[in-house]
Amino acid sequence: VIFRWWKISLRNKFRESRPGEIKESWEDFLDDSSLHIQIAIVFGAKVLEHVLNLCRGNYDFLERLPVPLLLYIISFLELEDIARLSQVSRRFEMICNSNALWENIVKNLCDTITPEMKELAQEIGWKQFFFTNRLQLQLQLRRRRQKQDARNNKDY
Repeated sequence: VIFRWWKISLRNKFRESRPGEIKESWEDFLDDSSLHIQIAIVFGAKVLEHVLNLCRGNYDFLERLPVPLLLYIISFLELEDIARLSQVSRRFEMICNSNALWENIVKNLCDTITPEMKELAQEIGWKQFFFTNRLQLQLQLRRRRQKQDARNNKDY
């Protein structure tokens, strides 16, 4: 584990100072509670926890993947698996309930999505759109058309 720091100052006596550095093996770092306190003060508890987990070998690569890649991967899971994954962490809950994921799922499973269907899905949410049965969707689309027709007739 290597920590480096720089002194930033307008004072002349610090202008020529070199960066400071501490190098410790991960075993020594795990035992150095005074360094833990300093890291928590400077960088925060989350950074300290992250570094400690790295040193212990507890590194969750799945949590660190970028959201677009996770959306792509999750869109291939079964619905039950998506429900279980949403319970893993707050991040996965947000991703598993996101409009982006459910839009991908709907587009992968449906042959055609009309612009009217897309508008409705964006209005009610793609997840709600996915779980609404076809009869209810047809009814909602018919109501939307009737409202638009009524608005268009008022304009004339």
